[in-house]
Formats: sequence, C-alpha cells, structure tokens
Amino acid sequence: MQDQAAPPAETFSRGFRLAGAAVHLYTASGSVLGLLIVLAAIDGDVVTALWLVLATLFVDGTDGMLARRFRVKETIPWFDGARMDDIVDYITYVFAAVVLLWTTDRLPPGAWGWVLAALPLLASCYQFCRVDAKTDDHYFLGFPSYWNVVAFYAIVLDVGTTGVGIALAVLTVLVFVPVKYVYPSRTKLLRSLNLGLSAVWLISSAVLLVQYPDPHPAVVVLSLAYLVYYFGVSIWLTVAGNRRSAQAVERAA
Repeated sequence: MQDQAAPPAETFSRGFRLAGAAVHLYTASGSVLGLLIVLAAIDGDVVTALWLVLATLFVDGTDGMLARRFRVKETIPWFDGARMDDIVDYITYVFAAVVLLWTTDRLPPGAWGWVLAALPLLASCYQFCRVDAKTDDHYFLGFPSYWNVVAFYAIVLDVGTTGVGIALAVLTVLVFVPVKYVYPSRTKLLRSLNLGLSAVWLISSAVLLVQYPDPHPAVVVLSLAYLVYYFGVSIWLTVAGNRRSAQAVERAA
C-alpha cells in the first residue's frame, strides 16, 4: 500500500498575515498601557491610572480571541505570542498594580509595606513560570495573579492598609493552592455565561470609576457579586472535576 501524499500546506493571504501581526501588536500595546499606569500612579493621577487598568483588562480579555480568529500560530509560526502575553500580563497585572498600591498608600509604612509589596511580585514570578499555570482544559491553576483587580477595589472602595495587607497575604497563598480558576474566554464549561458575566463586571467597574469616590452601593454589590461567582464557580468546577477523576480511577481499578 503506497503512502498517501501529505496535503499541501495552507497558504495565507498577505492581508490575513498582516491581520495576525496586528493582533500581536494589539497584545504588545498592553506593555505601553502598563507604563502609563505607572506614570499616572507616580503623578498621583489615580483616576487615569484606574481607567488604564480597565483598558488593559479589555485588551487582555479580547486579544486571545482575535489571535485564534486570525490563526496567528499558523500565519506567524516563528513568533511566540503566548510568551509575549505573559510578559505583558506580568507588567500590567502584577508590577503596575503593586506600584499603584504603593503610590496610593494602600500598603503599611516601613518593613511590612515592603514585604507585602514583594509578595505578589515573587508569587507571580513563580506562577508565570509554571508550565501548567494554564491547564490543558483551559483553566488557571492557582489564583491567577489578578493583582490589578485587587488594586482597583482597594482604591475605589477605599480599603485600608490592614484590609489590603490581609488580601495580599491570602491571595498569595492561593497562588500555590491547586484550585482551577475559570479562564472566561476559554473554559468550555459555562463559557457563554462566564463571558456575559465578565462583560457585565467590566461595565460595572467602569460605572464604579465614573462614580468615584462615592460609588453607588447597588453598583458595588453588582460588581462584587461577580467576584463571589467567579471564586465560587471555580471551586465548584475544581471539586466536581476531582470527583470525576477519582470515580474514573475507581472504575478502572
């Protein structure tokens, strides 16, 4: 039996390949937004910094879908978009967030402030270098370094240094706890619901910022309800998945 010839490699138009390059540039723009967050924080322009935080969340929430739509792994196979995405995320989700907490006096003075500032930086260095930080079934393993969200709420809700310190310490520990957190744009289970709720959360966060420094309680509750849902559904899906795995092992035994 003769070997069948391999199908010809798919070719892409120049326009399609340029679109893929534009997606990579869109992802890279997050690094510039991160710099602008830091500069705004240093200048004391907190509102501008927080709007930029929301902008980075929007970019990070949409660039992956665009990358898959324009098949960047195939059109530009020599460029590692995932690595670039991790670099940008560390700048915007971690480093810029810690600078924002520091410049708004959300960290205690003295040595404790330095320790608390270091916790997210070090924990996220570990997490971003784990090969299984994003699982094969499209979850984040361990708290997914949403330090920018922590900074956003700390400022908008005027959380004191004690509350911020406790949040940083607890969430740092959760980086190392193997709970599978929902990846809203990729986790298959409840994907449409998760995407819809994420959009509602982003809008409610923008409303909170418009109302800053006196956000309406109803908007605060709506915004925080999404966080409760996110942690709750992530824990539920983790427990359910572990139970199914254990049952499969028992059946195979």
